[in-house]
Amino acid sequence: MSTADSPAGSVPLPTPQQVRWQDFEVGLVVHFDMPVFAPEGWAHAASRRLYAPDAYAPSSLDTDQWVEAAKAAGARFILFTATHFNGFLQWQSDLYPYGVRQSAWRHGRGDVVGDFVESCRRAGMPAGLYMSCNGNAWWKVWRHRVNWGDGGEAQGAFVRTCERMVAELCTRYGELAEIWFDAGLLPPDADGPDVLPIVERHQPRGVFYHSPQRRDHRWIGNEDGVAPYPCWARMPDIDAAEAAHHGRCDGWRDLLASGDPDGTLWSPAMCDAPIRDHEWFWRPDEDHKIQPLDRLVGMYYKSVGRNGTLILGATPNRDGLIPEADFRRYAEFGAEIRRRFASPIAETSGTGEAVELALPAPSRIGHVVLMEDIEHGERVCRYRVEGRVGGDSWRTLCDGTAIGHKCIQEIGPVEVAAVRFVCTEAVAPPLLRQLAVYAPA
Repeated sequence: MSTADSPAGSVPLPTPQQVRWQDFEVGLVVHFDMPVFAPEGWAHAASRRLYAPDAYAPSSLDTDQWVEAAKAAGARFILFTATHFNGFLQWQSDLYPYGVRQSAWRHGRGDVVGDFVESCRRAGMPAGLYMSCNGNAWWKVWRHRVNWGDGGEAQGAFVRTCERMVAELCTRYGELAEIWFDAGLLPPDADGPDVLPIVERHQPRGVFYHSPQRRDHRWIGNEDGVAPYPCWARMPDIDAAEAAHHGRCDGWRDLLASGDPDGTLWSPAMCDAPIRDHEWFWRPDEDHKIQPLDRLVGMYYKSVGRNGTLILGATPNRDGLIPEADFRRYAEFGAEIRRRFASPIAETSGTGEAVELALPAPSRIGHVVLMEDIEHGERVCRYRVEGRVGGDSWRTLCDGTAIGHKCIQEIGPVEVAAVRFVCTEAVAPPLLRQLAVYAPA
């Protein structure tokens, strides 16, 4: 449709916290939990077993080092698994007797959540917390229900405990960038915890992920760190988003991956991948599984460069440290992305159906980067970018559909004196936050 066919008021808009989350672009999620110490090593079966709390004994735990790894990777926020599917509480809590409080580690006074958040504060790194109400070995919960999924009288007590866990995490540690419930939540009317009011009251600037009531972003539908193109930041509505996340509608995986260009719910894509293929938790003798640099760079192009947010996994070992080999790979990845994209040859912003960028001098370019001002929604539906290649001769360098927060187009290489963005289809007048060109890789 033309820009005259659809007023700007009909374009769905993100919340300020969603804009902030998309601006992060790259994050790290630290997976560390009791089953790292299990004799048999991490496995999903370990999520359903209780271990003696004294088994939890990281000898050199250093949350500052976790944050340093995130910064080396170029991440702008970091999440920690406060309690994963096993249900071991990694903060001071007496809600039930299975956590650091019952461990001999630090004489029962350890608080990994507190250490983590304090490390983030010192480094100026936004912090988020991950927790699970989907699994809990102490409560014998699996797939959100007690009695290993069958439900029963203890469900109400477990639900109240989940609410108290959320209240503790949301009130003790200051502002959090995100509260992440892996595998989501049951709604209160289906025997699930009523946590959304708690989060909204105490963490109004945080992103919430996810429940049938609210989901501030969506999972991309794979754990490969990649999105297809196009990838829109919109879904049809909250009910469709919920159905897609749980595979309860036709074409659910395609819907998660691509979004809906006509959707009314702002729900941008989260593209996650572990640093070790395909292990979210540390296991001994698995350095060979560390993702190669070229694959990580490819993830960046196919996530951040396709209107998504890339979240890489981090796997501290039994000492409580991210292994040196993993740390080096984060640093290599961060350095390579900075080498390619830290310094544009030229950049501008603009409004309307055509935005032109003159280069300081004719230059050889290999990337075009486009960003919309998403505070005003996704407006561009189809576009092309042209380059002035000689005199006044313009030729098409690339074209596309979705831009959203960011679209990276690798081209050429080609020498140009200027480039111009030409919008050929939009739902409202285009607002470009950035049109930039970069050197070839």
